[in-house]
Amino acid sequence: MHAPDDPAPAVRATGGTCTEPSGLALPLQPHHDSGPLHVQGPDGPGEEALLRVWVPASYPVRTIALRAVRDGEILTSPLAPEDPESPGRSADGGAATGTWWSVRLRATNPITPYRFCVLADSGARSVDGREVPEYAWLTAAGLFPWDVSDATDFRLVTHEHAPTWVDDAIVYQVFPDRFARSTTTPVDEDGRPAPSELPDWAVPMHWDDEPAVSGDLTGRQMFGGDLDGIIERLDHIASLGADTVYLTPVFPAGSVHRYDASTFDRVDPLLGGDEALARLSEALHARGMRLVLDLTTNHTGATHEWFRAAQADARSSEAGFYLFEEHPDSYTSWMDVPSLPKLDLRDSRLRERLTRGPGSVVGRWLRAPFLADGWRIDVANMTGRHGSVDVTHEVAREIRATLRGAEQETGRETWLVAEHGHDASGDLAGDGWHGTMNYAGFTRPLWAWLAEPGSDLNWLGLPMTLPRLGGGPVSRTLRDYNAQLPWPSRVHSQNQLSSHDTPRTRTVVGERGRQLTAVAALATLPGVPTVFAGDELGATGLTGEHSRTPMPWEAIAAADPERVDLEVLEATRILLGLRREQVSLRRGGLRWLHAGDDALVIARTHPLGDTVVHLARGPHAPVALDLACLPAAGPAELLPRVGGAAASTHGSTVTFTADSAGASLLSLPRGTA
Repeated sequence: MHAPDDPAPAVRATGGTCTEPSGLALPLQPHHDSGPLHVQGPDGPGEEALLRVWVPASYPVRTIALRAVRDGEILTSPLAPEDPESPGRSADGGAATGTWWSVRLRATNPITPYRFCVLADSGARSVDGREVPEYAWLTAAGLFPWDVSDATDFRLVTHEHAPTWVDDAIVYQVFPDRFARSTTTPVDEDGRPAPSELPDWAVPMHWDDEPAVSGDLTGRQMFGGDLDGIIERLDHIASLGADTVYLTPVFPAGSVHRYDASTFDRVDPLLGGDEALARLSEALHARGMRLVLDLTTNHTGATHEWFRAAQADARSSEAGFYLFEEHPDSYTSWMDVPSLPKLDLRDSRLRERLTRGPGSVVGRWLRAPFLADGWRIDVANMTGRHGSVDVTHEVAREIRATLRGAEQETGRETWLVAEHGHDASGDLAGDGWHGTMNYAGFTRPLWAWLAEPGSDLNWLGLPMTLPRLGGGPVSRTLRDYNAQLPWPSRVHSQNQLSSHDTPRTRTVVGERGRQLTAVAALATLPGVPTVFAGDELGATGLTGEHSRTPMPWEAIAAADPERVDLEVLEATRILLGLRREQVSLRRGGLRWLHAGDDALVIARTHPLGDTVVHLARGPHAPVALDLACLPAAGPAELLPRVGGAAASTHGSTVTFTADSAGASLLSLPRGTA
């Protein structure tokens, strides 16, 4: 590595403030990831995959061996250097910048864990003079010069993956009551919603009223958004680059959030009824967009027709749907909230009606005229779990089978994503949920890095305020936790900076620049970017309820800078647009290149070219990266940047700088691997 001519001192791209276990800078380490540059195949169960490890010329490797687990037993195989004409030479065809080592592995089992043992001669040193480990394991979490558990092994997964459209998807989350009133929404003389039948729970609100922060009123405020209103605003959603609309529940309920459904058989008339959902589906599909719905399989509302039948007759079929302790008034409920009685998913009759087959709730809404393109399952982590009972994985596989049946009938591939607020790795084997809402592996670490200093926001339920961590520890969370997820599960999970259940991104980060950094992370890290409606405007919110802010459509139309952060809006369009343009950002692997307190640098790897991403949470010393450490590619092409971050190139060196928070990106085109 060498410094650019810029006289400003530059920090070499290294492990940053989080010491690397191997003691070596990140760009100088051997690398393998689960993207298509490093893993080719398998095409199905029993097929072989080609596994490739990139070793920079600066790393004096002696040999590399594969260690995999087949049928519960270890097998090993040596890797061999690839043909010297393969990619690995400098862009001008000069000296080799490194070597590709490869081996083939047959995917005999549905999941085949593997890792690499990297050996060097005793006392060997890297180009920067540091001693290279004589013995090290390369896993999805990094390079370790000691024995580690199998938890972070790479995995070949041959379970049916999520539809290919999910790889390219950008999701826009809509809380229907707060997104848009249609032009036909009835209102009273004061501008509050005035439906023909107002539910007992509903308190009509003016569209510009601020939602309550907490208390009983949060579930009762009705602003009057409906499904036809979404249709009328699809141009805005499409302008962000989003191609999938995810709706929070649309079934009638005892509150505005509708997670306490009173039936799953029809759409709430307040939202326009079944016909409006069919119209929305048709409008989305006509644009080449998709629709994902939200279902509670863990509980219903206490006003649900099933629960009322269960309470009325202890001998009824419905009585077996719930966990009664003493019939009819003592029963298990979600988080001990009486209005949310918990379902007993051991009951086969319940499963027939809720999750199993074309006639179930899951199956019905995937078919015409609704043709939903998938389900987000509410509190999936609790579904089927109670005390010693745990049928969660069984239920997930059953829902997956119901989706598969609908796909065969409609020809539309569907996505199954699970809500999970903490470690979801135990629920993502690949044969049930396609992915999760990746709060643990995306939202939490980004919050911890970008949080407003001194923030008094609660840390997702823990008795503490938001921590503010440096980029080193945060990168370890992003690397170590996500290494425990099968790659298909990670890339088919939702990445969200905020949702209807959390404070708003702007409130978490405190200012525009760090929100720009957050949006850049959303657009570039592995996973499905999911924007909660209003985040693109710089909307604020102290709690999940407070964050359910009605969209200020008049201010958007007028480009009112007092109510809309126009820079965040434009940056969201630019960054999500770059994700659309750069295949590596959608379908590439992931390589870490630098982790400092205020700067993170990653590369998304792909046979057609890599994208290097520089995220800055504030001013930092220049970070210099010698591109010669990476597999050969064409000359770097600078991409649009946001905020105060910048990148410049000189020869094979790129230097990242920042005078304030923001992000800069560059493309490294490549022919084929």
